[in-house]
Amino acid sequence: MFSHVLHAGYRRFLVRRRTNEEWLAGLRGPDRDRVIADLRAVIVRGLKVTFAGRVRGLDETAEDLAQDVLIRVMGNLDSFRGESRFTTWAQRIAVRVAYTELRRRRWRDVSLHEVVERHEGGRQPDALADRGPSPERETSRKMMAETLRGFIVEELTERQRGAMVAVMFEGMPLEEAARRMQTNRNALYKLLHDARKKLKRRIEAEGLSAKEMLEALGDG
Repeated sequence: MFSHVLHAGYRRFLVRRRTNEEWLAGLRGPDRDRVIADLRAVIVRGLKVTFAGRVRGLDETAEDLAQDVLIRVMGNLDSFRGESRFTTWAQRIAVRVAYTELRRRRWRDVSLHEVVERHEGGRQPDALADRGPSPERETSRKMMAETLRGFIVEELTERQRGAMVAVMFEGMPLEEAARRMQTNRNALYKLLHDARKKLKRRIEAEGLSAKEMLEALGDG
């Protein structure tokens, strides 16, 4: 038992002492599997620290996410420029991957149809929720939200409406919305771009301006 603890402690010491060049050489060399295992341990520890108290089943989640992170790190080794410690660079990738996956999981059991129905039923979108204490600002936000809701229903196609509500107002990740709509990220981005152009034309036709509306919503 003591020998096992000593060995684990020595491994952690080696991980801390590795230079950037040693990490890169190890991940590309004959001892690759052992170095990957060390990097995986670093990533898991970092994810647990970053998301402590914020994610249920953190231990299991961190272990699951580590594999996706390792794939991303190994696929981007050539992009590492040595401007920070290698483990710091890997942890930044880990956090980005984790946030994307956790957002995707949040929407896993929510249908796109449900999101659009909730929006058309009159619930104020989360992205338009009031963030200021002023009653006047809150009233202005609600009026603008109702105006936008009407424009969305009247001006956009069903597909544009679904994409706009899910991504822009409800915060569904672009990749998840694209998967639900059986399309790809670029096509969905184009769909959203066209939808925004339609809304801008309608806003201006009503004597408003996109800038004024965004300012009233607190985003300008």
